[in-house]
Amino acid sequence: MKRIYLLMAATLAFALSISISLASSTSPAHASSNSEVLHSIRSMRVKNTAACRNCAGSNNLSYHGGTGGVGVETGADKVYLIYWGSQWNNNDPSGEAAIQQNFFKGVGGSSWNNSVTQYCEGVSSGTVTCGSSGTHATNPTGVFAGIWYDNASAAPSKPSQSQLASEAVKAAAHFGNTTASSNKTVQYVINTATHNNASGFGTQYCAWHSSTSSSYGNIAYTNMPYITDAGASCGANFVNSGSAGLTDGITIVGGHEFAETETDIYPSTGWIDGSGSENGDKCAWISSGQGASANITLSTGTFPVQSLWSNAFNNNAGGCVISYP
Repeated sequence: MKRIYLLMAATLAFALSISISLASSTSPAHASSNSEVLHSIRSMRVKNTAACRNCAGSNNLSYHGGTGGVGVETGADKVYLIYWGSQWNNNDPSGEAAIQQNFFKGVGGSSWNNSVTQYCEGVSSGTVTCGSSGTHATNPTGVFAGIWYDNASAAPSKPSQSQLASEAVKAAAHFGNTTASSNKTVQYVINTATHNNASGFGTQYCAWHSSTSSSYGNIAYTNMPYITDAGASCGANFVNSGSAGLTDGITIVGGHEFAETETDIYPSTGWIDGSGSENGDKCAWISSGQGASANITLSTGTFPVQSLWSNAFNNNAGGCVISYP
């Protein structure tokens, strides 16, 4: 069975290499001081690199206290899509932008994404079941909030984490989210153009999400490479066959990072299990049986997605679900 899982920060050399020294390149007008250390990367591994931890349903997710009390996305969740660099100009051979936009225009309020609503903030660290306690993550319609083609100049050909974080802060300013409160329910997806992806894409990871501090508050963002560049390593034909399946990874991977950010907005202070896996990692690359990746139908089309971990499934034993409840 082909599966993936999160890299622990302690085993990810890329994550270890980006602390104080790289933070200094973040725009001083927006970022915190050079002593900033970015939150740990949570990355979606490429297929076939190792067996998936916890896919069969071992330990459940638990709450880890949040950052400043914020651990999940609540209220009016928003997703902003940023297409970074002039490399995007007339250069989208797989049509990834349109697929991604249609997915996010329809995914809010879906039964696929509804499992995130069982997780909450405002409860004690170690909580496994929120019940009616705390403030729960939400699954509103209309999560898609805007697009920005930041394409007046070229983006770095292999952007560092610091550069990706700076672009996310720049996007917050572009969209007018310039207060900490306005960024507590927001995620920015930084899309790099074909063949302009960060180092390690397609060999170590498919995408990752992280956060950075700034004068606009903590900023949650995703490094979203041009997924079809990696082919089958990042999901091509994982659900659908033939030419129709070549773009499967766009929404499998994109949905993975979206749902993880909703439940662990500032990694790893939200909902993770005892080995550091989030709700997407525990269910990644399942090809058959309970929790297998599948197509879902939204108002904007049909899209392949992976399942998500639900603590409540199977009488609270936990498991991977494609819809909830």
